[in-house]
Amino acid sequence: MLTSKPFSRARRAMLTAALAVTVSAGLSVPSANAADPVKVAAIYTVPVEQQWVSRIDKALKAAQERGEITYTFSENVANTDYERVMREYAEQGMDLVVGEAFAVERAARKVAAEYPDTAFLMGSSFGPAQPNFAVFDNWIHEPSYLSGMIAGATTKSNVIGMVGGYAIPEVNRLMNAFMEGATSVNPDVKFLVTFINSWYDPPKAKEAAFAMIDKGADILYAERFGVSDAAKEKGILAIGNVIDTASDYPGTILSSALWHMEPTIDKAIGLVASDTFEPADFGPYSFMSYGGGSFVVDESLAPADAVSAAKAKEQEILDGLFRVNVNDSEPKSTM
Repeated sequence: MLTSKPFSRARRAMLTAALAVTVSAGLSVPSANAADPVKVAAIYTVPVEQQWVSRIDKALKAAQERGEITYTFSENVANTDYERVMREYAEQGMDLVVGEAFAVERAARKVAAEYPDTAFLMGSSFGPAQPNFAVFDNWIHEPSYLSGMIAGATTKSNVIGMVGGYAIPEVNRLMNAFMEGATSVNPDVKFLVTFINSWYDPPKAKEAAFAMIDKGADILYAERFGVSDAAKEKGILAIGNVIDTASDYPGTILSSALWHMEPTIDKAIGLVASDTFEPADFGPYSFMSYGGGSFVVDESLAPADAVSAAKAKEQEILDGLFRVNVNDSEPKSTM
């Protein structure tokens, strides 16, 4: 039976315990212990190695190592199976379920409402919902802008290729910010943009990247895995996204916009542990000011003045003196 009461870890724990109590005279129902680790489950539609998901997994494993949570996850979950897995974890008594609702927005919200004493934190294109459905996303448009500045100042052909997964707002805003950063330092730069309509298809992304190289691109924006492989094979540069792959592609990764999920995860865990979790938009915790995003550059590959300019702009962002535009519209090729 649905209830309008807000999320309560303690109430859920006591109800779960009560169901397990044998009807016996004098037997008391155990109460929830606030010091117990928060029970967390994650649901991923792609392999846990995929860059976006890997950031969530990394943050949760760090919390597990600190003893703050217990952590289990399911990967490669089909969209058609997502509701079932959500219900299974809720039925198992998880305090917090983390996942991605982009392709199952209505279904995920419906399931969450059926388990008001379980907290849900879902990657989403939309807003939070009562009583327990919070949302997040990797708002790393700021470091994307900075990596764009580096690319715009480094390109010699003035052609940059960009390969994305899907043309959804969460991807679009990063690519648009990158393009704006590039043109801010080099108005002559042109872009080739394509989407492979997959979150994880490195061969397809690689082929798309090869096509852009054939058209003159000397820097590739690697929103998906596979693009940097093409850059490495052809001896050109690539821009990383979400994770730092410079050690895997030495001499290839020019700059990267990095996502750190720890501020988001740690905030959610703390709220659940204190029984104060509310459905909210956790997106801002991915901003640079919260430590949720950062920017790195291989200074041996970029012009010194470009590095200085990007770092100065980074400080302006951290000081609240510069705001990167948020443009969710689908980016288009300009040549």
